[in-house]
Amino acid sequence: MATRDPASEPSLYSLLEAEFAADRGQPERALQLYKQQSFKQDATAVFERALGLSLQYDDVDSSLRFAKAWQDKNPDHVPAWFYVAHLALKAHNYELAGKTLNRILRYDPRADLSEILIGIYPATESDQRALLAALEPIDSTQNASMSVLKAGLLLQANAPKDALVHIERALARQPNYTPFITLKTDILRQMDAPDAALSYVDQARLRNPSSKSLYLYQIRYLLDLKRSREAWVLLLDAQQRFSDDAEITLLAALVSLDIEEYRRADQLLNVLVQNSIYTDQAYYYLGISAERQQHIDMAKRYLNAVMREDLVLAAREKVVAFELLEDNYDAAIATLVKLREQFGVFAPDTYVMQADILRQQQKTDEALRLLTTANRQYPNSEGILFARVQLLDNRSDYVIKRALLQHLQSLDPSNLAYQLSYAQLLMAHQGSEAQGVALAQSIISIRYDDPRYDSELHLETLNLLAEYALNNQEYAQVIDYLQTPYDVLPTLPSGVLLLRAYQGLGETDKVQSLLEDLQQRFAFGQHNINDRVQLY
Repeated sequence: MATRDPASEPSLYSLLEAEFAADRGQPERALQLYKQQSFKQDATAVFERALGLSLQYDDVDSSLRFAKAWQDKNPDHVPAWFYVAHLALKAHNYELAGKTLNRILRYDPRADLSEILIGIYPATESDQRALLAALEPIDSTQNASMSVLKAGLLLQANAPKDALVHIERALARQPNYTPFITLKTDILRQMDAPDAALSYVDQARLRNPSSKSLYLYQIRYLLDLKRSREAWVLLLDAQQRFSDDAEITLLAALVSLDIEEYRRADQLLNVLVQNSIYTDQAYYYLGISAERQQHIDMAKRYLNAVMREDLVLAAREKVVAFELLEDNYDAAIATLVKLREQFGVFAPDTYVMQADILRQQQKTDEALRLLTTANRQYPNSEGILFARVQLLDNRSDYVIKRALLQHLQSLDPSNLAYQLSYAQLLMAHQGSEAQGVALAQSIISIRYDDPRYDSELHLETLNLLAEYALNNQEYAQVIDYLQTPYDVLPTLPSGVLLLRAYQGLGETDKVQSLLEDLQQRFAFGQHNINDRVQLY
């Protein structure tokens, strides 16, 4: 009878040394010893410990090389196939991943691949295409996990009909599994079949009445389709079924607000007030509800009750806006001072808002003193510095304003508000007008799908260019800048500039028509009304 050579088996001494090295914070030594010992006979447990350390301390490619080398030496060890497949997917080695997955499925067509596929979905389009190509030859008809992966990749590749074939295979095995249901619905949506998608997910929800996820999916899909009233009815049903679920109650309240069902919104929000986690959100949206119903004093009470840090600034900004609408300047400032005392993190914001209130009262010098003091206290606040800059006069303070704006642009070169202010300064200074116009033109050339695009700032820049053109009696240019924006989203400043341009061209009919529109929209010429916009 042949005897086994002890030297061919893992050394207990080496394993203990490796474990001590790992405990002492010497992972390189531990890995070296474990990897060496894992290639000996009957060393499966050692391999798994070595691979665990490798995943913790090595990069993915190193772990894959180790796992592949071990699997090549132990070709019949099935768990190693799973390790190699998972690591190959993580390392974007899709050719190896495809071959290994194919091997697994030939061995067991219904193998559970869920652990292999966790966290490996490619982020880039090129990787998605590469993985799809590697998986294409694999027979996945009996494997739900592989069918779903193929379906997801085909959906991303804009091949929804092919994706539908694969998701149907997965659903044949797990017809009530929510992720499979929602993926099929996504596929139907991409096929531009909203009625079929809604009908399918509706039937799936009725089969699974306890699935909160399916309720929320269908509700959000209805909202995407602008079918808010249907979403609301379904939400009320969900809120009754999941009466203790604050997330659904809040969503039902928000949709109620959206469709102007204020009574129901208030009922739901008052339920949420009792939930300590949602109290501040409930108060905030109760304030919004009261505002939309023109109950301003009630809105202020609710919004003043908000104390959660991520909501309190927006809530107090609304309170300040309400006070300003009633010309209660002292009350508005008192709200800001109190916020500053309660939440020091928002102090710079409150100083900027307080200075703007002083500016509205024609107290520019006092506003500048306030911001100068605040700037000493918060020297790194760009907001305070920019607010100071905006209070400086373009002509008498030209030198210092230009220096400060150049400093701000050096701190944040992509900030379009800084660029617009700089363009305005240049256009007001003789000799640098062309440079300012060029800068403003570059701002309005930014496309709407650019992350930097800001619709309000874009319109403000158009108004600046139009005003410059008006001053140069370029009336047609003013109309070219502003007529389309005014048709889409009328504002008083744009309307007044257009009116003056049409007057300059002597177009009496246009002047009369636009004047009537301004009077109707903004009471232009009847009252001293600012073009204020309420933000919800």
